[in-house]
Amino acid sequence: MAGIGVKLNRIYHKNTITTNVIGFFYSTVLTIAPVLVVIINLMLMQKVLKFNTVGYFDRELFSCTILYIFIFALLTASPFNAVLSRYMSDVIFESRYEDVLPCYRLGLLLNICFSCLLGIPFCLWEHLVGGVRIFYVFTGYCGYIGLVLVFYNMLYLSICKEYRLISLYFFIGMVIAFLLSLFFRFLLKMSIPYSMLLALAIGFFLISVLESAKIHQYFPDNSEEYRRVLVYFKRYWHLVLINFLYTLGLFIHNFVFWGTDMAMHLVNTFVCNQPYDMATCLAMFTNVSASVIFISRVEMYFHERYKAYADAVFGGRGIDIRNTRRNMFRQLGSELVTLVRLQFIVSVIIYLIFVIFLPRRGYAGLVMRIYPMVAAGYFVLFLMYSEIIFLYYFEDLYGALLTAGSFCGVTLLASLLSTHLNPIFYGLGIWAGSLIGFVTAYMRLRWMEKHLDEHIFCRGNIMKQGKGIKPSPKVFDTSQTTQAEDIPVKTEARV
Repeated sequence: MAGIGVKLNRIYHKNTITTNVIGFFYSTVLTIAPVLVVIINLMLMQKVLKFNTVGYFDRELFSCTILYIFIFALLTASPFNAVLSRYMSDVIFESRYEDVLPCYRLGLLLNICFSCLLGIPFCLWEHLVGGVRIFYVFTGYCGYIGLVLVFYNMLYLSICKEYRLISLYFFIGMVIAFLLSLFFRFLLKMSIPYSMLLALAIGFFLISVLESAKIHQYFPDNSEEYRRVLVYFKRYWHLVLINFLYTLGLFIHNFVFWGTDMAMHLVNTFVCNQPYDMATCLAMFTNVSASVIFISRVEMYFHERYKAYADAVFGGRGIDIRNTRRNMFRQLGSELVTLVRLQFIVSVIIYLIFVIFLPRRGYAGLVMRIYPMVAAGYFVLFLMYSEIIFLYYFEDLYGALLTAGSFCGVTLLASLLSTHLNPIFYGLGIWAGSLIGFVTAYMRLRWMEKHLDEHIFCRGNIMKQGKGIKPSPKVFDTSQTTQAEDIPVKTEARV
């Protein structure tokens, strides 16, 4: 996300209401616009194609297919993205641009293979056991792989700071998908759900092709150094677990409620819990603005303090290092407090809007009883993720792993407990897990503040480490004769 701070500073510099609104929408375009474009496209398809006239079974089959495509595309991409992002950042910093394509191709191979390990058995089960038609299953699988490619390519364009291009490609892909859905439905006379599914699959592949073409345009050379990428997976294995555990924690509470009596089983394959899943979706949109606020604030304020500290470490005096370190952590604390304050205001407003207007749109009953607790959990969740990003700044991988692990584990255990409680407490799992993760990350940041000098200056080794037989501690032997007594004396010097 580095690189948008300059533009945001130019926008906010005039400090007027208009520029503040423009800055907020600019941050939104760079962060959550792709998700909004996909959602708006789905809503338009349903409205124009009259999705509400489709039978209940076909509607639920389409909804579950889209739900599974997004969830498992995110899960299968999560183990690789953080390590590849770290490798890409180091390669670009060292100006070894010819090493980017090996990273891209090897990472793509690993991601696709891992995704297929989950996708192919599931699709075979859906067709052979669930009895879903083969062309529908294959189209859903293509949409899943297309979205995997989209998420994977987004990683490289994000590192290249091409956020506007990502949003543009999503807009182009979803416009094409919408037009294709009309073509499939009204000209080719396909069914409404299949027209929408096929159009989305083509749209995802189009987005991935545009992203891949831009990546190859930026990095045309190939050094064929694939081994270096594998070394990074060994060296930064923490990042694999951190990103996977965090992503798993986002959905593990849903998986728990998919195993309850409330769950709906479809074609002996798909499992979902409509009231809880809908409440989760509303809770996420209630607090998603935290990402916009966090990126804006960090890029405009904290990143400059962090850069000043790094410059002092490499060439400043001791007093400069201490002053910049104090200013950096003071800014870090200020950003967390500001994020809590601003997001609380936004979340309360959105919560009131949902509570007032959603029951009139048919979202009432159990959904609105579950929603408040889940929304509170997602409020803390986005704060916790902000702390994980700060831990990344200080390369505290152990602290970030401890945070992600505690978040995922507590969310699982508390969700299992909440299934036996009143529906109003169903969101206890995500709330408790996020709270424990937030406290863990906060305590780790406090520890890092007190021990940052040791963390920065005491991590290397004077001598190169290696494996083998330990050498003798003897350094040298000396033999000399004293002139006074003419007695030979042999001494041994050891360390």
